Amino acid sequence: MNKKLEDALNKQISAEMNSSYLYLAMAAYFESINLPGFANWMEVQAQEEMVHAMKFYKYIFDRSGRVELMSIEKPPLKWNSPLNAFDETLKHEKKITSMINNLALLAIEERDLITHNFMQWFLTEQVEEEKTANSLFEKLRMIESSTDALFIIDKELATRVFTPPATATTTAATKA
Repeated sequence: MNKKLEDALNKQISAEMNSSYLYLAMAAYFESINLPGFANWMEVQAQEEMVHAMKFYKYIFDRSGRVELMSIEKPPLKWNSPLNAFDETLKHEKKITSMINNLALLAIEERDLITHNFMQWFLTEQVEEEKTANSLFEKLRMIESSTDALFIIDKELATRVFTPPATATTTAATKA
């Protein structure tokens, strides 16, 4: 893997860690306004983003590259409303999608089909990330002033659990 692509992948590690930190800050915000289901959803989202960061981290090493960790931005402490938080979530996921697209295109430009193949999982993942964020944003937009509906959604979001993605190692161990 060449240096240009390695640097871009290192920047993506930082972006994924920033995403995790942002969602953890949103979880803290939701806890502070007594919406534990929303907080749970964001905590799971934060865990998923760290898994994404670690996939990039391990991939760089798998390709004999060098990981260079960068600083993480301080996230906001509060949002105007749950709707505002999910509007920011959707915008953030679209930004990450753009970054993932650019990495896939850079891999093609640099004629690194192995990295391009690696990026396919992330491209598919971003479709799901945007779809989920958009769905929650739209639900919140529809119920904007209904406290009852907000609590129903909060109860629904409390059921989300973190499920680490399967890897070749866990799949083989499961079959044994």
